[in-house]
Amino acid sequence: METRVDEIADGIYRFSTFVPEPQLAFNQFLIQADEPLLFHTGMHGLFPLVSEAVARVMPLDQLRWISFGHFEADECGALNDLLAAAPKAEAMHTFTGVMVSLNDYAARPPRGLVDDEVIDLGGRRVRHLATPHVPHAWDAGLLYEETTNTLFCGDLFTAQGECEPLVEDDLLGPAMAAEDLFGGTSLTPMTAPTIRRLADLEPTTLALMHGPSYRGDGGAQLRALADAYAERVAAA
Repeated sequence: METRVDEIADGIYRFSTFVPEPQLAFNQFLIQADEPLLFHTGMHGLFPLVSEAVARVMPLDQLRWISFGHFEADECGALNDLLAAAPKAEAMHTFTGVMVSLNDYAARPPRGLVDDEVIDLGGRRVRHLATPHVPHAWDAGLLYEETTNTLFCGDLFTAQGECEPLVEDDLLGPAMAAEDLFGGTSLTPMTAPTIRRLADLEPTTLALMHGPSYRGDGGAQLRALADAYAERVAAA
C-alpha cells in the first residue's frame, strides 16, 4: 500500500491510502494554517504511511489540532501516535465524544466543541457542526472550512473502489451502492434534516473519508443524499 498526497483546495491536502480489502480508500485531510489541523488520523496500523505523507507537506511536529468525525479506528486510531509525534498538538471533538471516549483514550486532555463553534486557525476558520447519528455514532460531528468553502464530510457519500483525488461527478449513485452493501448509515427521522443543514452551507468542495473529493455544487449533492435517505426512512 502507499499513501497518495493531493491538494484538493487552496492549502488543503488529501492523504489517501487504498486498502484492497474492503476495497475502500481511507483519507485524511490537512488544513495548512498558522495552527495546522489534521482531520482523521487513519488506523494505528496506517500511521507509518500517513505520517510520512504528512511530512511531505509540513513537519509533523508542527501539527496543532487533530480532529475527526466520530470515534472509530479509521477516524482516530492513530491519535496517540500523532500526539506523541507532535508535542504541541491537541485533539478536539464534540463534547459528547470527549465525554464518552476521548477523556479516557487520548494521551493528552482533548478540547470539547459545541455545535456551531468556530476555531480560528490563523488564515483559516473551521466551524464545528454536531451531527449526532449522521452518518452514524452518537458523538458524530463534522468541520466546515469557511475560507475555502470546504466541508469535511466524514463517512457521508462512502464509495468503494480506487478513485481520483478530485471529481465533478455525481456522488449519489456510488454512495447508495455502498449503503446497500454496508448499511452504515443510521436511518432516523433526523438523518435527512441534519444533512440538509449541511447543504445550506453551499460548500464547493466536499472532502470524503472513503471516496474522491468533490468540486462543484456541494449543496445539491447533499440535498440529493438527504432525499435518498428520507425515502428509505419513509419506506421503512
